[in-house]
Amino acid sequence: MRRFFRIVVLPVLVFLSTIAGGALLAAPPGMSGTPNPQMQSVLDELKALGAKPLETLSVEQARKQATPADAVKAVLKKQGRSTAPEPVGAVSDRSIAGPGGSIPIRIYTPKGTGPFPVVLYIHGGGWVIADLDVYDSSPRALANAAGAIVVSTHYRRGPESKFPAAHDDTWAAYKWVLANAGSLHGDPRRVAVAGESAGGNMAAAIAIRARDEKVSLPVYQVLVYPVATVDMSTPSKKENTEAKPLGTPALPWFTEKYLASPADGEKPTFSILKADLKGLPAATVITAQIDPLRSEGKAYADRLKAAGVSVDYRNYEGVTHEFFGMGAV
Repeated sequence: MRRFFRIVVLPVLVFLSTIAGGALLAAPPGMSGTPNPQMQSVLDELKALGAKPLETLSVEQARKQATPADAVKAVLKKQGRSTAPEPVGAVSDRSIAGPGGSIPIRIYTPKGTGPFPVVLYIHGGGWVIADLDVYDSSPRALANAAGAIVVSTHYRRGPESKFPAAHDDTWAAYKWVLANAGSLHGDPRRVAVAGESAGGNMAAAIAIRARDEKVSLPVYQVLVYPVATVDMSTPSKKENTEAKPLGTPALPWFTEKYLASPADGEKPTFSILKADLKGLPAATVITAQIDPLRSEGKAYADRLKAAGVSVDYRNYEGVTHEFFGMGAV
């Protein structure tokens, strides 16, 4: 695990440190910090593209409106730079069998000669919005910075498919990666999981489920501002009622559409802060200062440490939810 961290995770953290800086001004009302200039440029473009608070939209409207990825492209255009995706060695789209039908996946292979380490990457979107295209930049950056094959998986979304549909799909994707890493020129002994936001929640849930079902554990888990609880009283949720692109009022909008009932949100398979965390693989937990999910990410890192798990916790100042995939700007 230490070798995986040194070779795969540490280069990504060094990369992240170059795209996040400290806040320069006092935090405005409803936010726990002031976005740094690079972050603010993305938020300005997102506003110019007409993005509205998710809690004011229908699911159909939310899925169609401009995304932070669109705002990044707008910033790049203003800077006179290419909006082409970051190149990697190879990219291929496939589908795999899942419990509710086929699951789209996208495989990013770095340049070089394998066998490479392999990362199952799970995108965000609150179990309701977003897809492999919206979250294309993160797996590309991970493949290059870590020198790893990255398998990005989609999943069934709410409200069409309720909990635990997405969790079951990502679990199926993890088992597929374990079984097929070798055929991808990957090393089946070095399979990690990574995810952002809702994806971070599901990446953590995979590690827990693998331990419980005695399936091969991931060698490492990278949890980027993971959802860890439905508790709405955490400090960062109180602080970030006006944060963009994710503010606290949007969180119930997501859970109401994915969870079949409020009771589902209390289950340790969803509120991972309630789970038994002993015996899990080492983790890097990343949070953003201006994010309602910051406190629960930190709490999860602390609980992992208390359970004897090796944890590298990083909070990045001056940035918001979704900053992880914005290295281009």
